[in-house]
Amino acid sequence: MKLTVFGATGGTGREVVRQASAAGHEVTAVVRDPARLAAVPGVAVVRADVMDPAGIASALAGADAVVSALGNREIRRPTTVCSAGVSSIIAAMKGAGVRRLAVVSASGMVTDDADDLLTRYVAKPILQRILAHNFADLKRMEQIVRESGLDWTIVRPSRLLDGPQGEYRVQIGRNLRGGRATRRADLADYILRSLDDATSFHEAISVAK
Repeated sequence: MKLTVFGATGGTGREVVRQASAAGHEVTAVVRDPARLAAVPGVAVVRADVMDPAGIASALAGADAVVSALGNREIRRPTTVCSAGVSSIIAAMKGAGVRRLAVVSASGMVTDDADDLLTRYVAKPILQRILAHNFADLKRMEQIVRESGLDWTIVRPSRLLDGPQGEYRVQIGRNLRGGRATRRADLADYILRSLDDATSFHEAISVAK
């Protein structure tokens, strides 16, 4: 496939780029600062501002799918990095005639009956207060994605860890019981597998160990 990856200098984005290249996909990584992305064989690096649909249009030409691994490191202030970024990406995708989109969100902002009592009533309320600004941005992002009219998948990892790829679980439409952590390598593997899997279209999917 021909893939365009946004947020390619973050931990998840780098892993998506690395695995996609290793699998033989043709990858374009869109970044603000190319110096922050180590060279990967076969990966074209495009310097552009994700908030500018016209500026990222060339990076989407001929793409089969787009992955957004945008994130925000600042937790104390309101942010629109993910929601505004995905709005721009969607506008550029529609202009380029690209339909397949996978975005990284977070399972921590969602509480449902798959969570055990400790997670539901203690851990997640604390996390949701600490990350209130980031989670508000992600919720808005998910809404924008759902209303995009594209073939989208929202992927929700738990607490992200580094480390080698291993066994992991996925759950469509709800949280994973006991799914407290997700390796970035596993997350990237699932994202890439989902891109041509029609059963993941128009679904929010949790991924965790």
